[in-house]
Amino acid sequence: MTAVILAGGENRRLPVLKSCLKVNGRRIIDSNIELLKGLFDRVVISTNAPELYFYLGVPMIGDILRHRGPMTGIFSVLLGTGEPEVFVFACDMPFIKPELIRYIVDNYRGQRTEDRTQNSELKKWDVVVPVFDRKPQPLFGIYSKNIINTLEERITMGQRSLREMLTELRVLYIKEEEVRDTDPGGRSFVNINTIEDFEREIGGKICLV
Repeated sequence: MTAVILAGGENRRLPVLKSCLKVNGRRIIDSNIELLKGLFDRVVISTNAPELYFYLGVPMIGDILRHRGPMTGIFSVLLGTGEPEVFVFACDMPFIKPELIRYIVDNYRGQRTEDRTQNSELKKWDVVVPVFDRKPQPLFGIYSKNIINTLEERITMGQRSLREMLTELRVLYIKEEEVRDTDPGGRSFVNINTIEDFEREIGGKICLV
């Protein structure tokens, strides 16, 4: 399976790139690339500014539609890689837990339908996402190529909500109690969108140098 870091956001609420914020002296994207390389066959960055990430030495894929946002990034990577599925992460998540990633992947590969037939057939999930604080966490989940047409249709219609899209798909939701077994505080889903987020979650001030 391929891991995808979505780094194509517009970054309007921070004075520096979210992915390049430093936590414990290292850029978030540097730490996450290293972690994900130990868990996945391949790591890809979804970005429209490849010059910022050449130093990482990983493949990059830009948006193939003019509409920006996570949905376009997922669509472009599914088409660009030709992979049957990808595990998607936001670029500004500094605390992702490998144990939770493994649990989600294992569920995608082995979970059987609750409505078991006599043949006990495996469910063909379109998406697998965890639930935390009673909400799906769509930027920490698996998306299959089965949703390419749905993605394109919603993007061209100007619909950008991943959570809303999930209502149309066959989704395996990882229950909150299962998530809390490996990540009790839901730290994997923390993302840094503002200076206030950084100061609250990381502590200290953002370095602009």
